[in-house]
Amino acid sequence: MIKELFTIGTFCQEAFNKLISNNMQASGRMQYTNYFKRKLKTEQQIGLWVGLADAYGTEIAANAGYDWLLIDGEHAPSDLRTTLSQLQSIAAYPSQAVVRPPIGSVQLIKQLLDIGAQSLLIPMVETVEQAELMVKAVRYPPEGIRGVGAALARATRWNSIPNYYQTAHEDICLLIQIESVKGLENLNEILKVDGIDGVFIGAVDLSATMGYQGNPNHPEVQKAVIDAIQRIRAAGKAAGILSTQHDITQKYLDLGAEFVAVGVDTSVLMNSLRELLFKYKQGTEVVKSEGGY
Repeated sequence: MIKELFTIGTFCQEAFNKLISNNMQASGRMQYTNYFKRKLKTEQQIGLWVGLADAYGTEIAANAGYDWLLIDGEHAPSDLRTTLSQLQSIAAYPSQAVVRPPIGSVQLIKQLLDIGAQSLLIPMVETVEQAELMVKAVRYPPEGIRGVGAALARATRWNSIPNYYQTAHEDICLLIQIESVKGLENLNEILKVDGIDGVFIGAVDLSATMGYQGNPNHPEVQKAVIDAIQRIRAAGKAAGILSTQHDITQKYLDLGAEFVAVGVDTSVLMNSLRELLFKYKQGTEVVKSEGGY
């Protein structure tokens, strides 16, 4: 009896090992697939802005079940090291990471890609030339200018992904952020740039350049945002936006925006802390943040 159980156990273990091995060999890259990019044109994805710049907090957000999490390096204090730790904390969950650097720097983009970021949101893009440079920055020569350093890169699992140089672009998702009047004026031409997977409208900065500082929900700003979303989708690109006000958020979803962030972790935390304190401490003022991030 013991011998039979041992034999069965050995067979099961061998079968399991073979299954894992076959799955890895079948695709070679299956476990590195960018599902956020794959789903951009097939379903709407709901995201959360992550600004705490801490791997533990980011993992909590990943556990909550959002489709994508925006690791913000522009307005939050996420640097290269903290971004790396957040990417590592998200990796164990279905949530997909999108990283926003502080600027569209070729050198910084190279570093972010090497530490394993697959989806990038580049802020403050206003011209065709900027958009074209960003496309080159995420691709290896001869199509692009991304520096080669596979042996040092988490992205390649330290030279363990076959044909990474030839196939990396398939799982790199480039999103650009239009958030100024100038960007809107050039939007139609920017949308013609090959290699851009999606365009995100930064309504808060846009409202400032339109003369309505801090009021992304102003009717004139909303008119411009809606027009931009429609143009983006008509051009065959995915449209994205951040909105923390339910009725406005729902309007963007109804328009068909493909990737929509519906909250900011710092605001969610701040509002929840104030509401909890208000229940038990008299005289506490509850001030809910509105309008963006």
